[in-house]
Amino acid sequence: MNRTRRTVLVAHPSSELYGSDRVLLESVTALVDDGWDVVVTVPDDGPLLPEVVARGARVRRCAAPVVRKSALRPLGFVRFVGTAVRGLVDGMRMLRQERPALVYVNTVTVPLWIGLGRLARVPVLCHVHEGESSASPLLRRILALPLLLANTIVANSRFSVGVLGGSFPSLERRAEVVYNAVPGPPERTPVRASIDGDLRVTYIGRLSPRKGVDVAIDAIAELDRRGVPATLDLVGAVFPGYEWYETALREQVEKKKLGDRVSFRGFQPSVWEYVHGGDVVLVPSRADEPFGNTAVEAILSGRPVIASATSGLLEATAGYATATTVVPGSSDSLADALVGTIADWEDTRANVGSDAEAAERRHSPGAYRRRIAAIVRGNARTR
Repeated sequence: MNRTRRTVLVAHPSSELYGSDRVLLESVTALVDDGWDVVVTVPDDGPLLPEVVARGARVRRCAAPVVRKSALRPLGFVRFVGTAVRGLVDGMRMLRQERPALVYVNTVTVPLWIGLGRLARVPVLCHVHEGESSASPLLRRILALPLLLANTIVANSRFSVGVLGGSFPSLERRAEVVYNAVPGPPERTPVRASIDGDLRVTYIGRLSPRKGVDVAIDAIAELDRRGVPATLDLVGAVFPGYEWYETALREQVEKKKLGDRVSFRGFQPSVWEYVHGGDVVLVPSRADEPFGNTAVEAILSGRPVIASATSGLLEATAGYATATTVVPGSSDSLADALVGTIADWEDTRANVGSDAEAAERRHSPGAYRRRIAAIVRGNARTR
């Protein structure tokens, strides 16, 4: 194929539209705007793909094993190896056909593409969106090991870099922090003048145990016990294979008689309607988070956020008057913070505007795109 533009091959583990998927779109836009022919390879179909095409990139599907906990089980490991074999053959074929100047691996969960790029003697950039200091040292080293083969490492937070350094100090020295681009809503809807009636609480993200969705439900139950009326919108869906967790959440709601208080909204490609329809956004993660896009989205929308005081969430919420952090996994702590939100509503109203403006400066898509384009340009193979 005769091209006038050089190619960047971007490997991504999924076709959904959650945090790292949306950051991928900003990276794609950065590269397309910088004049690259961008090819995004994913293992499956999903709502991400039309968005990728709309940004001016091409899409190619290729089997690639994704590192998940299920791969640690015997059947999961067999499937992982089988997918890796198919991905090795198909991926090398794709590299020969596309002849990229750089392979951009978006997250450490698709390590096969790091190896394929090096086998093909193509520079590899890995963009790290993960960081779990609570995982076992062995597991952290296994996840970080493929990064030793990457030519360039970009991470979305200082916390993520620190986790890498805990496994291999050389990775911490080599990694460059680029904070996520987090686009805000088309326009901000003002918060209510006062909390009359129910406090409207919103959770946005995947429904999974590590995200602490059940903790949020328990907090609403605790508010009900205290005589503080509140509703909770759950905006998101489960990973395939985690349907049991949604079932457990629904049973929890029924058991606590919160059917008129908690609503399951499912996955929504645009979340702004739900953010603006609420008074406060929760990010109640139990486990480490490398960053906190949802927390930033809340602040950009002019809404206060209550987040777990853990890992990258502390980094994401630092410096904002309308951000509160709580003990991870504690529904009482979460309920206390929600009551505090009502009590401090006048101060919240006074600070949401300046916090939103600060978040816009810190997470500007334009600045992010310029950084990513410059890093790729500086590390891609010359003709």
